Amino acid sequence: MGLHSLPQPKTSMKRVLKVLGGLVLLSASALLAAKIALARPSINDGSRPAGYASTHAMMAAYALKELKLVDLNPPLPAGVVERKDIEYGKVGQRALLLDLFSPVPTPKNAPGLIFIHGGGWKGGRRQDYRVYTTHFAKLGYVVATISYRLVPEAPFPACVQDAKNAVRWMRAQAGSLGIDAQHIAVIGGSAGGHLAMMVGYSSDLKELEGNGGYPEVSSSVSAVVNFYGPADLTTPFAIASGLVKELLDGKSFEQAPELYRQASPMAHLQQGAPPTLIFHGTLDEIVPIDQADSLSAKLKSLNVPHEYGRMEGWPHTMDAAQAVNAYAKRKMEAFLLKHLGPLTP
Repeated sequence: MGLHSLPQPKTSMKRVLKVLGGLVLLSASALLAAKIALARPSINDGSRPAGYASTHAMMAAYALKELKLVDLNPPLPAGVVERKDIEYGKVGQRALLLDLFSPVPTPKNAPGLIFIHGGGWKGGRRQDYRVYTTHFAKLGYVVATISYRLVPEAPFPACVQDAKNAVRWMRAQAGSLGIDAQHIAVIGGSAGGHLAMMVGYSSDLKELEGNGGYPEVSSSVSAVVNFYGPADLTTPFAIASGLVKELLDGKSFEQAPELYRQASPMAHLQQGAPPTLIFHGTLDEIVPIDQADSLSAKLKSLNVPHEYGRMEGWPHTMDAAQAVNAYAKRKMEAFLLKHLGPLTP
């Protein structure tokens, strides 16, 4: 899942609960139990938005209108220009497209950001990240949100190759876009988080670069932001996942263990990897929290600068909630400023 599955205001409660991790509508007895659970919020460190004691408690918060969702289609801010359907690469006759959000006037040496949507590698849209692209362009970043080849059109490594292609495109176009080619970050959620990590940790690995364009340009990045993405596809959860099997062209782990390893961001991690910001919720039933725990531990062991927003009492797609979204933006702003440098007027 990813932000693509988030409901707009006035959509059904059932849709909202599915998005936020609930699988069924609340019965009267469940609602009562959840109201009681609401009185016992999960503990947090004082700076992160308080989560919920259980999924039922979170569902009740929405039912009681205590849980507010973000607007996924905010208006274009003043001082930002949007360019749609830009071709950033081509595989055969298949065009790869992105939307670009830039401050006006064109900046000088601004950091570049590339957002990669989620959707289980088989769904989602690049427009899903408008809540972020408009925000960061308003701050002065040049921001792209990309489409990539999905399953079943093309299995792994097509999606990784396309994401790397987008980095090469942005670096090649840096002069005309007003971007500092040495300061590009990739950001994604769920499957998009997986792809962001793959881009960051397998820099310039030939078999994952693809042939979509700009072969002479590096796909390396300066920072990675991962929202609840799977980091290790060789773990029991991933081996049992139908989505992972589809990504890997229907092959089981027993049939192709090396393929599962090649598709695992953590398998490519080494010293010198780009700084990484992680967000993951402890109530996540789609991608287990131990994926982020293990990622954080390995980054620490390799002395890779990183920050871990371990969100107690929040599910998958938790940044659908206004409080989490606002917190994530603040953390991202500070992280990007630290690792990409200051924004110039």
